[in-house]
Amino acid sequence: MYPVITAVVVIAYFLVLLLVSHLTGRERTNDAFFRAGRRSPWFLVAFGMIGASVSGVSFVSVPGYVGATQMTYLQMCIGFFFGYLVIAFLLLPLYYRHGLTTIYTYLQQRFGSASHKTGTSFFLISKLTGACARFYLVCLILQQFVFDSLGIPFLVTTLIMLLLVWLYTRGSGIRTLVYTDTLQTLCMLSALVVTIVLIADKMGLDLRGVYHTVAQSDYGRIFVFDDWASKQNFWKQFLSGVFVAIVMTGLDQDMMQKNLTCKNIREAQKDMCTYGICFIPVNLLFLVLGVLLYTFANRQGIAVPAQSDTLFPMLVQQGWFGMTVTVLFILGITAAAFSSVDSALTALTTSVCIDLLDIEGKPSPRLSAERRRQTVHILVVALFVVFTLIFKAVNSTSVIDAIYIMASYTYGPLLGLFAFGMFTRRQPRDRWIPPVAVASPLLCYALNLSVARATGYHFGYELLMLNGLLTFAGLWALSLGHSK
Repeated sequence: MYPVITAVVVIAYFLVLLLVSHLTGRERTNDAFFRAGRRSPWFLVAFGMIGASVSGVSFVSVPGYVGATQMTYLQMCIGFFFGYLVIAFLLLPLYYRHGLTTIYTYLQQRFGSASHKTGTSFFLISKLTGACARFYLVCLILQQFVFDSLGIPFLVTTLIMLLLVWLYTRGSGIRTLVYTDTLQTLCMLSALVVTIVLIADKMGLDLRGVYHTVAQSDYGRIFVFDDWASKQNFWKQFLSGVFVAIVMTGLDQDMMQKNLTCKNIREAQKDMCTYGICFIPVNLLFLVLGVLLYTFANRQGIAVPAQSDTLFPMLVQQGWFGMTVTVLFILGITAAAFSSVDSALTALTTSVCIDLLDIEGKPSPRLSAERRRQTVHILVVALFVVFTLIFKAVNSTSVIDAIYIMASYTYGPLLGLFAFGMFTRRQPRDRWIPPVAVASPLLCYALNLSVARATGYHFGYELLMLNGLLTFAGLWALSLGHSK
């Protein structure tokens, strides 16, 4: 029964997306794919960004994360908000002032070609690993709900999902995503709210009962001020949240590409601030869902799985919450997954075309710019398949945690590069910048191991700040005596 329901929900949802794509994607030029003609309504961009940033991971990994860290993730989300303010009033004016299509073009203008390619490469690695980690988790759930019972292997599941996304993004790219992401965010949030209401009703709780259950639960702790060594200490989480937001949104072509399609800087700032305000209550709802799930499992004497990501899918698959929650669960993770993946594929395609191939500046004698972009889009889909399978082979931790750990290593050099370019007038030798950017995360990894062995202390997400600082220091050393 569940495989049939899941297949129907996914197919019906995809057909709606295909219809929206058809209605909004009649202009199939590179300008529409990369920039949406710079006419996107700011409120649609802001709302759609929620779905793109939340992804299918939030439906399972954030609630599951409660089991190990209570609700302390909200400390990081508070930091996110202040990071979004930095993006709105520091980074967006920079991008609009330079009229950028991809944000890494700034590195070309500030430092040179080697820096440009280095920044682009770190983004491509960061986005592929992060997006594929999220995508892997959703494919794994759909595999359990549908494809295992049909004897279809995980590879085919991955191919089917990516084919569906490619079909509705291949025409107008970012122009289509502004509208499809709005629809997908609406579906995701609706599924989240109704799921919480239905699970609370199953537990005999009204709104006040939900509040008291969360407040009195062992899982309900939000703030940690009394343990400086803990990774969940408020200041570590808060500051990490500020910098994670700056790098994973403000220095990420995926998230910034939508903002750069707004009509002007004022509208882009409005959409970023609105998005930042909405992000905290959305994640609070996911954490409340997590507390309810763990409380329900404890009351029913259900053994909590060792891998926290599997708790919600396990309870749904075992039928504890009924058919309606099952349908909402599938709709929610599908909407969030499609919104995250379609955005990543479009941004990766844009960055490869503009930053690496420069298809608008260097026309090919054999292929039109549109044909080259379409070819790149297909190749990016193929890379997505490869990276998703790699992540399936090596993952052994909570996906949400793994994403931020990877971001600490891959986004750190971008943080250092942009900070150095914006806050100094120094001009390091361009050809020496790539070795510095590569050495910084390697040195961070070595320091993390050394400190852990010597003191027992393990760096948390603050590793991102250390990584960016090392890159900044390396660029400073290379630029002694050289000013722009």
